[in-house]
Amino acid sequence: MTESAEHTVVIVPGLRDHVPDHWQTHLAERLDKVRTVPPLEHDSLSCAGRVAALDTVLADIDGPVVLVAHSAGAMITVHWAQQATRPVRGALLATPPDFETPLPQGYPAPDELKAAGWNPMPWRRLPFPSIVAASTTDPLASYRRVAGMAEAWGSRLVDLGDVGHLNPASGYGYWPRAEELLRDLIDTTAVVKPGAGAAR
Repeated sequence: MTESAEHTVVIVPGLRDHVPDHWQTHLAERLDKVRTVPPLEHDSLSCAGRVAALDTVLADIDGPVVLVAHSAGAMITVHWAQQATRPVRGALLATPPDFETPLPQGYPAPDELKAAGWNPMPWRRLPFPSIVAASTTDPLASYRRVAGMAEAWGSRLVDLGDVGHLNPASGYGYWPRAEELLRDLIDTTAVVKPGAGAAR
């Protein structure tokens, strides 16, 4: 991959534990320089705890970084960005959930998410370039809401079509487009300092 020797990719998973067949796992195995934010051992729903875990990983990396986030990982990234402690080159935010709308049965309820610090969701422009990859059939967020998130964050919106929540339950698995979108971020963006605003 272009400039693979110059940047580190940080994988930001959602609320799941390690899933061998998840596309983020496959992507990490194909990259030269990559770190994955580990799951929390305690209070796993804590937004602040997840943000701190991302910050800890980033603090241990020298050189340019690109974030690759999925699901709640996108929200972790957006919350972290409100008080970014270091520049990042950009972020791929795949199928962010809508935590301000009730989720399907089996997912945390709105009051749980609010108590854990996820809501209100940040609606401010991100301080780095980003791509929001949105599904038209995501059970955790309508395409219209995700498009609104992308606009608020200053992100480029990419319509993935009918991919569900882009997870193994939806048939993904290895997802080669992740590498394509990651390469696009790396090739077309420069390092942006926190608070400088996204380059467009």
